[in-house]
Amino acid sequence: MRTITAFVVLLAAAPAAHADALADAVANPARSANFVARDKYRHPLEELQFLGVRPDATVMEIWPGGGYWSEILAPYLHAQGTYYTPVEAGEGWAKYSTTFRNKVAADRTTYGKVQLTEMGVGFDNIAPPGSVDFVLDTRNFHNWMDIGDVSEMLADIKKALKPGGVLVIEDHRARTDKPQDPKAANGYVRQDYAIDAVTRAGFEFVGASELLANPKDTADWPNGVWTLPPTFILKDQDRAKYAAIGEADNFLLKFRKTGS
Repeated sequence: MRTITAFVVLLAAAPAAHADALADAVANPARSANFVARDKYRHPLEELQFLGVRPDATVMEIWPGGGYWSEILAPYLHAQGTYYTPVEAGEGWAKYSTTFRNKVAADRTTYGKVQLTEMGVGFDNIAPPGSVDFVLDTRNFHNWMDIGDVSEMLADIKKALKPGGVLVIEDHRARTDKPQDPKAANGYVRQDYAIDAVTRAGFEFVGASELLANPKDTADWPNGVWTLPPTFILKDQDRAKYAAIGEADNFLLKFRKTGS
């Protein structure tokens, strides 16, 4: 009986330990100050809990950009997990991966185990097939629409995921009273459009979270979503107005890979 009781206690303790480790990774004082300042909009702890990530998991982050998520995930996964970071590749896109490549090269202590791969049109070797537990894709879907490769990107992600593996997609939420621009030129994507595209690619829709909702965002700005922070494409023009609105209204969607 003592053995059984101890086993039950260990099972109960493991998720709590995972949660503590994730909270510690988010609270890491080594994170960049400009990224920490965005936490009030991006809610990293809660989003990664929504993803379901574990420290012993194989995680893939699509197009890591400047490294907002990598500053959390690389230390979190370093000891037990595996972390793939497919960066932008292909004509006209490879330049966007430079910042992240430099970040990894400059801090091998933190990022020495990061598995850098490439993702873009014609670049589909993003991770060994069927090896990934969780995929995090944040604010890239509208870019895929712009270059017309949503289907290819989703197929590559599905190939990399284990059966039953989880995909979470975050992006700027378009209004429902207007048709979806297939190129998403303003940076906004209708939530129903994204769900339809991903389910047609062979994923099961698990659910949505309103964690990143911002009712102040009317999604009709003069220069699209880039009018708002953090981009402030209009620079000082009406800056206080847009700062008061905050970052865009974003959907957060969870899917599961179906089939093999």
